[in-house]
Amino acid sequence: MRAAARWTQAHLRAHRPAAVLIVLATTGITISLLLATALFAYATDPWQRVFTQSSGAHVWIHTQGGTAAGSLAELDEVRATSGPFRTVRTTASLQPGGAKATVELRGAAQHPATATPQIVAGRWLDAGADTGATKGIVLDSSVARAMWAKPGDTLALSGIAAHLRVVGVADTAEVAFRAGESPGVGWVLPETLAASDAGRDQRGRTIGLQLTDPADTDYVVQRAVTRLGADQITDVSTWRQAKAEAEGDNQLLGRLLGLFGLGALLAAALAVGGAISTRIRGHLRDISVLKAIGFTPGQVVRMFLALHLGLALLGVALGALLTQGLGRLVPGRIGEAMALWHRLPEHAWLPLVISGGVVVFIGSATCLAAWRAGRVPPVPVARAATVTGSRTSGLTRRALGLRVPPALVLGWRGAFHRPLRSSAAVARLAVPLLLITIALGTWTTLDRFTSHPGNVGLPAALTARSDTLGDGELRQLLAPRPRMTAYPGAEEQALVPGQTGTITLRGLGTDAQPYPYAVVEGRAAHGPDEAVAGQGLLELLDAHVGDWVRMTVAGRPYVLHIVGRNIETADAGRVISTSLDTLRDGDTADGTPSGPHPPRPDFYNLVLKHGADPGAVRDALTEASAGRLEVREVPNPADQLSAVRAVSIGLIAVLILIGLAELATTVGAAVRERSRDLLALKAVGLTPRQITAVIVSATAFVTLAAALAGTALGLLASEWLINLQGRTSGWGTGIAQRPATGILLLVIAVAVTIAAIASALPAARAVRRRLADSASAQL
Repeated sequence: MRAAARWTQAHLRAHRPAAVLIVLATTGITISLLLATALFAYATDPWQRVFTQSSGAHVWIHTQGGTAAGSLAELDEVRATSGPFRTVRTTASLQPGGAKATVELRGAAQHPATATPQIVAGRWLDAGADTGATKGIVLDSSVARAMWAKPGDTLALSGIAAHLRVVGVADTAEVAFRAGESPGVGWVLPETLAASDAGRDQRGRTIGLQLTDPADTDYVVQRAVTRLGADQITDVSTWRQAKAEAEGDNQLLGRLLGLFGLGALLAAALAVGGAISTRIRGHLRDISVLKAIGFTPGQVVRMFLALHLGLALLGVALGALLTQGLGRLVPGRIGEAMALWHRLPEHAWLPLVISGGVVVFIGSATCLAAWRAGRVPPVPVARAATVTGSRTSGLTRRALGLRVPPALVLGWRGAFHRPLRSSAAVARLAVPLLLITIALGTWTTLDRFTSHPGNVGLPAALTARSDTLGDGELRQLLAPRPRMTAYPGAEEQALVPGQTGTITLRGLGTDAQPYPYAVVEGRAAHGPDEAVAGQGLLELLDAHVGDWVRMTVAGRPYVLHIVGRNIETADAGRVISTSLDTLRDGDTADGTPSGPHPPRPDFYNLVLKHGADPGAVRDALTEASAGRLEVREVPNPADQLSAVRAVSIGLIAVLILIGLAELATTVGAAVRERSRDLLALKAVGLTPRQITAVIVSATAFVTLAAALAGTALGLLASEWLINLQGRTSGWGTGIAQRPATGILLLVIAVAVTIAAIASALPAARAVRRRLADSASAQL
């Protein structure tokens, strides 16, 4: 034991920089994996927590006003119901002159026992205090955030003469409010709802169904449509939709962290395994001496494993301690995720599992290399007294004949004269560079969302609507200006074939002024009944570009021809878009007119000219309309992923540490190989400076090959992974953006420069040593 401990101590002193880099890299990998797990929990568990605490409903059915929605409680698959509630669709505005939002008012005489709203601010409705002149309302937290409303604020609602006072804000497990897509929810007393003068088309019923088996969701929706009739159902939402929206961009951030954490773990395992193999080849005589004095092969293997597992344990422990102690102090959603994770039950055991997995993975990767140490014979085999490799090749001789500097020629030969070892070194160095290229591709794609949103399905920067301005005033106010173009639009919730869910049917632009969709497959919609669809809708309907699809809106059928696929970031891509003329004036499948249409668009999408400031345009329109025009900025997914940039920097730093650790191994191998040939190189007339240049150039050539391979593969992998994420999220492929060529060339140049600098000092030290031909050993 004493001999093993002294050997380990001497080994660490001789390879101190490489040991420190391995510990730091393992620390960074552990932090990445723990943060990724916390972000996944942050993405899904808040919704699950609210759903569980509120005894949430798996399906919400919205029907016409006279529908017997309560009969759905008789379905065998239904365990409990929330409601049915009488509802009124209205527009709420914060007073005085604040934000507006579409709200579905639900009349609730008491706190629902199923799908119970969880009060997070204020209180629930009180029949004694919220009647008379001062009527109360409880808002869902998503619409309250959108309106900047809090308990005590006053709301004006269309169709209700008296203003309502916000008495509470509640969390629910339903689909969250999204302007122009899904309304918010507000609970009022039945007396307040009865005071509304809303028309029949604005009244309805809503019932939440809690199922015995959540897997029966689609089947229950079909049974509900069959029982009530497709023309009676106006909207359907399920727990899967609500959960997917709650996950949102946090899940994407967690996926990125997990991907890079696992990739960095693989790179670290390869680096550690390569380091052990290289050191074994460099210390064959020492290992032989250990065996000669009585060490068994098993003891030698265990020494190497214990050394590197000790380094891995140290790195994992540092990473776990830093994450657990300081993770909650990180600003933004990462800190919030860590704070939430500490309160979840799995936090007691999951960090131990992840930390143990990192140690086991690195340990398993080092087993083979350590096993090779046990195979070293007690008496080393004498090395052939020739220059390393074989005879000089014809290409080498021709290069020397062309007066190419000998240092470059011999460096090239020294780098690749052993193809298997050279390929292994190139592969180990290429993995960190591949992951760095993927990180740069992710960063560049986010920049594309910010700088060129029109190319990724976000041509409009603002949305404008008004309930008080006349049609003529609105059109005059939004007439084409030097800084913007206004496109009229409307949206409807449509039932898809099979009646198992709803999609968004959108009309934007006109036949004379088509909306500039980002079409990546097929072509834009031009004629009547033509439409473009998002990836999520195509997968939901199992449709392709060129197909005709049928859907119903409040019992009215629409048949549209999908002529193209556009990048669609709204509603998980489950959107089909056509012109407003087709949506408002199109005929139904049987050729009869589809009925009366609203006299004007529901909203206008404002596409700004390049360089126009959305904030300035919004302020100008608000001032010109005297506050009667509601102008909102269109949400950009990149705004929710700002943490990716900071995370990318941290991940690149971890990968650089891994690359440096592998580079230290490569430099050591090159110095050792060239040190054996110092006498021969000096005999052919090379000066010490030229011999140093040979060693440096050999390392630089290996790094150059790894950088070229890593960046090339990284470009392909980055594009594939980002488009895969776009496809699975429903946005669609075509969003990936490659890093600029100059950036990639800079990465390659920096990698080669670092390799040359890192090898210069060890090479100079090797040249200054006393030259003596020695019989070495080789495995």
